[in-house]
Amino acid sequence: MKIIIGSKNPAKINAVKNNFGNQEAEFVSIDIPSGVNAQPFSDEETIKGAINRAVGALNQGNGDIGIGLEGGVHESSHGLILCNWGALASNNMEPIIAGGARFLLPEEVAARLRAGEELGPVMDEYAKMKNVRKHEGAIGIFTNGMINRMDMFTHVTKLLIGQYIYKHNQLGR
Repeated sequence: MKIIIGSKNPAKINAVKNNFGNQEAEFVSIDIPSGVNAQPFSDEETIKGAINRAVGALNQGNGDIGIGLEGGVHESSHGLILCNWGALASNNMEPIIAGGARFLLPEEVAARLRAGEELGPVMDEYAKMKNVRKHEGAIGIFTNGMINRMDMFTHVTKLLIGQYIYKHNQLGR
């Protein structure tokens, strides 16, 4: 099986590989544009970015499965919530989507995002670190390392693969 990952981000690549570790699979990562704003600002926009990455990966990588993972934020009555979505594309099937962990961002971070900044650079400055998005992510910073970005996307990828296997088995009945 050839699995195309629509990103060069190591946290996303490792999340996908974690879920196919017990299978014979070839992994290819391609930098696929999300087709949405650099900082997705709703569930809908984040889902669209994940689908665009998955479909783009499948088409450009000529694989069996394309996976797109996208982080974003969603405004709520409680404040700005971090969200993350994934999509799995395969031939002859509509893209499958799944979402993962959510938590409220501190207002000092949320205010900067509402002002037009992107979470990655804001987190680098906030945490006084480099490339937070490629390592622990905002979730790793704000959960004191209990869950990192790879863990978060591993869970989303597991939801995608589980749905894919279920649907594939249903077609085989």
